[in-house]
Amino acid sequence: MEAHRILVAVCFVLIGSASLSACSSRPCREPRMPELDQTQARTSEAKTSAGANIGTATQSGSPDETGPLKVRVYKSDGSRQCEKRTGRSVESMERELAGIPVHHREKRSDGLMHIQVCGSPTGMINIYEIDSSNLKKAEERGFKKWEEGR
Repeated sequence: MEAHRILVAVCFVLIGSASLSACSSRPCREPRMPELDQTQARTSEAKTSAGANIGTATQSGSPDETGPLKVRVYKSDGSRQCEKRTGRSVESMERELAGIPVHHREKRSDGLMHIQVCGSPTGMINIYEIDSSNLKKAEERGFKKWEEGR
């Protein structure tokens, strides 16, 4: 009986020390999903290739030399976990923006945590870059403004 208590105490000590050292190899708040880091890197590369002025204009709120101020809007693609072939493509959803010129489009994760259960949303969204003058029209059609740093 005494040996059993000692064994239980040793287990608690080992578990406690393991949980305390869980973040010792890296900061606890560091992203644990490298694929999301790669997505953010691709987005910044796309901005760079599209032109630094567009990225600056989107964040600063001042028009650039190449044209009107651009903003990004997004909408969930509607995909569900464990359901194959769900979710709308960026091309099909772009039809909802009929009459609004789209300068760039992409599909990516919203970057938020989602419960992992069949039938729940995947968190995939479609993002479109449009002129800021059309933001109100896009919002009326169910799109939301994408804030950088989300």
